[in-house]
Amino acid sequence: MVTPSSPFAFLEDLANRVGSRLQPPEWAVHEIQHRAVLFLNHVLQQEPEAQQRLLPLQGRVVKFEWRFVTMQFVPTPAGLLDLAPEGAVAELTLTVTETSPFGLARAAFKGEKPAVRIEGDVQLAAEINWLVDHVRWDVEDDLARAIGDVPAHTIATGARRVVDALRQFVGQRPGKAGGSAAE
Repeated sequence: MVTPSSPFAFLEDLANRVGSRLQPPEWAVHEIQHRAVLFLNHVLQQEPEAQQRLLPLQGRVVKFEWRFVTMQFVPTPAGLLDLAPEGAVAELTLTVTETSPFGLARAAFKGEKPAVRIEGDVQLAAEINWLVDHVRWDVEDDLARAIGDVPAHTIATGARRVVDALRQFVGQRPGKAGGSAAE
């Protein structure tokens, strides 16, 4: 959470006000959701075990919520994901409880999962948790297909160094000089 003395307090307040008043048009939301499904399926296709774990879950609706963003997914017979049909009833609802985008970014840079409220089927939630814990996007591999192995490795190594530096910076507690992520 951003404290009132934080330099990000103004930005967070602005984001809350703008986000609550300006909603994108329905067609834009629909397109963004479809692009999210395409991306998730791309990542899932790199993990055959994840696809196998989704097979028995086909047809079960999972709803994800964060602030004013809501998406409902349904596993397909191919072990991938699709948007749930309009009006589908979710068997599991996962709500991210951290409302601050800065709080989510901070947790991500620390390598932490955000706090989530779980309502519904516990076994389905356990399978989704397994996917979250074990499926990772291999950015370097995708980049290598576009620009080659050596440049992709160089870019990925540089990006990892930047992320490590950001994690160390975010891990420092305010008011402590020389703090580290391990503290």
